[in-house]
Amino acid sequence: MIDFLNQFNDILWGYVVMTMMVLISLYCTIRYKGVQFTMLKEVKHLLVHVSKKTNAIKDVTETAIGSTMDDKSKKDISPFRAFAVGLSSRVGTGNLAGVASAIFVGGPGAVFWMWIMALLVAVLAFVECTLAQLYKRRDEENAVYFGGPAYYMQYGMHKRWLGIIFGILTIFSASITIPLIQSKTIADAVAATIDVAMGNEVGSSVAVVGAIVTVFTLFIVFGGIRRISRFAAVVVPIMAIGYLILSFYIILMHITEFPNVIKLIVTDAFGAQQVAGGALGLTIMQGVKRGAFSNEAGQGTSPNAAAIAETSHPVKQGILQAFGVFCDTLIICSCTAFIIILSGLYKGNLDGILLTQAALEQELGPVGHYFLTIAIFLFAYSTIIAVYFYGETNMRFIFGKKANPNGKDKDEKAAIFALRVATGIVVFSGAIMTLQECFTIVDLSMGLVMISNLIAIVWLAPVVSILYKDYKAQRKQHVDPVFKKTVLPEEMQKDVQCWE
Repeated sequence: MIDFLNQFNDILWGYVVMTMMVLISLYCTIRYKGVQFTMLKEVKHLLVHVSKKTNAIKDVTETAIGSTMDDKSKKDISPFRAFAVGLSSRVGTGNLAGVASAIFVGGPGAVFWMWIMALLVAVLAFVECTLAQLYKRRDEENAVYFGGPAYYMQYGMHKRWLGIIFGILTIFSASITIPLIQSKTIADAVAATIDVAMGNEVGSSVAVVGAIVTVFTLFIVFGGIRRISRFAAVVVPIMAIGYLILSFYIILMHITEFPNVIKLIVTDAFGAQQVAGGALGLTIMQGVKRGAFSNEAGQGTSPNAAAIAETSHPVKQGILQAFGVFCDTLIICSCTAFIIILSGLYKGNLDGILLTQAALEQELGPVGHYFLTIAIFLFAYSTIIAVYFYGETNMRFIFGKKANPNGKDKDEKAAIFALRVATGIVVFSGAIMTLQECFTIVDLSMGLVMISNLIAIVWLAPVVSILYKDYKAQRKQHVDPVFKKTVLPEEMQKDVQCWE
């Protein structure tokens, strides 16, 4: 079965998904005049100026230490926290095990194709997250926003049936398959460290670690999205900065070898050896698939996080989430790749997280091994929490009254409770599966989800053009943009509920 799914995935990704990603990304890049590059200067404005204006930093800090806040501060989720939730799903096992696996299978050249695709598909994150903000809905009972591709498929495209298909696929992909990889990586890394330290047989503690991670996961997911966003806003910046500092230190230790690493990545991407051996396609495919798994652009998962933000204009979250793609692939994934290539261990038999772990240990000794164990836990655990929320958002779409006229409160609550329990079961089960089995299942589910979302992106691209034009016009006037739905054609305004 796994062999069959691998063959199917080669066709799905090689001929369908990759073609759609490239063509639609080029179309959007041309239509929005390279927004993923030209709007990078806006990131500082959005993360610093606007965050200070809304007291987002204070909100995150006070929440983390349990300080008392007024009701509005507790209810509103800042753009920074929404950005952190989205980044927490991107920054995970894909940055550690995924990159290592891509290099192991496709060679150093796979990193080059990860870079190229990140530069191209970041525009997909811009479009999908802007749409998520535009068509978001508000849960008055819990005082939070929610939204995502299923919602803009229903309210933007008026295709609820497509939204239901997307919702089902996303629940399976985000809340069922992706946590398998994250849990497996945590269990293997943490259990190995514990077993070595205690003198036990390596792997004997996997079940115990899986059970502990399951308990932690259930505690967070039963706490709701505000607890999820608070957790992500505190943990993600800490873990990302710590990993970057360590990576830069290693690179500086080998600064004279660094130009050769870059040269190897580029030459291996088009190398005569790959072409002659028929491996060029494999190199490209590994870079595309593992890059997509890591940065999630176009997959339709990060829009669920983008929709929860309290912001003044939908385009703001589009810009921030596009920047998240660059952070994930061009910075964090690259750091992992540089460490592995500098170590030279990619030529051996190690794959996945074991390769990354061995590379760090070679550079830093046992300290590197223990540091990576902690990093793996934080990276992978934050991803489990974030992707669970994506599944919950789509459960609300299918069963909730906000998007389904026939929906009932009891059905929505029962479905969400079942999803939370299922998440716990999946997290524990993932600890005993193999990494390649997990990746095979994820590649299949992720490919199917992306196809439905890419269709919606093309369909609604003209709507984003209106919003983007409005945002740029206001910025030219040197004001903080505020969106009014009256800029939309009159027939579209009735589908937008959370904007005046």
